[in-house]
Amino acid sequence: MRVLLVGAGGVGSAAVAIAARRTFFETMVVADHDPVRADRAVAAHGDRFVAAQVDASSVDAVTALCREHRITHVLNAVDPRFVMPIFNGAFAAGADYLDMAMSLSHAGTGVKLGDEQFALADTWSAAGRLALCGIGVEPGLSDVFARYAADELFSEIDEIGVRDGANLTVDGYDFAPSFSIWTTIEECLNPPVVWERDRGWFTTEPFSEPEVFHFPEGIGPVECVNVEHEEVLLIPRWVKARRVTFKYGLGDEFIEVLKTLHKLGLDAVSPVRVRGVEVSPRDVVAASLPDPATLGARMRGKTCAGTWVRGLGPDGQPREVYLYHVVDNEWSMREYGHQAVVWQTAVNPVVALELLASGAWTGVGVLGPEALPPLPFLDLLNGYGSPWAMEER
Repeated sequence: MRVLLVGAGGVGSAAVAIAARRTFFETMVVADHDPVRADRAVAAHGDRFVAAQVDASSVDAVTALCREHRITHVLNAVDPRFVMPIFNGAFAAGADYLDMAMSLSHAGTGVKLGDEQFALADTWSAAGRLALCGIGVEPGLSDVFARYAADELFSEIDEIGVRDGANLTVDGYDFAPSFSIWTTIEECLNPPVVWERDRGWFTTEPFSEPEVFHFPEGIGPVECVNVEHEEVLLIPRWVKARRVTFKYGLGDEFIEVLKTLHKLGLDAVSPVRVRGVEVSPRDVVAASLPDPATLGARMRGKTCAGTWVRGLGPDGQPREVYLYHVVDNEWSMREYGHQAVVWQTAVNPVVALELLASGAWTGVGVLGPEALPPLPFLDLLNGYGSPWAMEER
């Protein structure tokens, strides 16, 4: 296996640190628009890692880099603006493809998350190539949990609800998101999607249906709200349930900041002219905040990603469970030198690549994680030293 990892930011750099301890691949080319970031990501990780520069917005540039290094698998670790050029560049080069966020929705047009990729599913299938989409933590591990619950824990499912919460703090900052603010704005200010068996997909208002969810391992109660997320677009394609939702524990302060950015137009992607220079307001916001990859030493606490499921167990009796994965920032910094949120996102595509390399996971077309057997993934995740868990509720 020869991997092209596009993006040497927080998640990409964490993926390098995780993959460096595994033997399933021959070469990993780590490419970024900033060659300094790529060099820094591969430093001290051995000669299997090669740094490169790439324009992720260019199909031709991605294709050429794949061909130069005889790439078999492309892992997209940049923000979702660049999904389609990397997706198409991998296909043109004859490589398989993985990402952690799918192609963007377009409000008011009916184009949902991932629609642009699913529109090309037959093309990928006909070529015998695999695009494994949404294989981070959420989407990703959360989807694997949904499939595992359907296969092993339930005879009938009423609701699958992905629930994400944390008790992380960042010393020295009044406001410092632990993940890409560009992606967070996209997720949180777009109309959230809900799926119901009798209605299909429909949208609600941003931050709708608040609920207090109790997270395990000392995190405790966190108010969660509806957010646009890929799981709601992926899970119903392969897992039977009456309802699928995604709710994120943002907190009142974070929600107010996002609302203010929206009121001021600072969430906009289209450039505006400032003193003769064209600049995207959202890019200005991102540049004004600390890089999440650099916050690990200042962060305290844990992050939890998981899937809450209720329905009927195999015995026909009501059952409710929460399958989850917790990462303590102190542990991830000590063991890998990367903060908990980016590490938790990065470990899952590396596990998926290893399963593809071994043949434990196979497939063609455009697939989500829930299209593949969950047990090999969950077993191997334990083998990476970061076990998942389950609570009966």
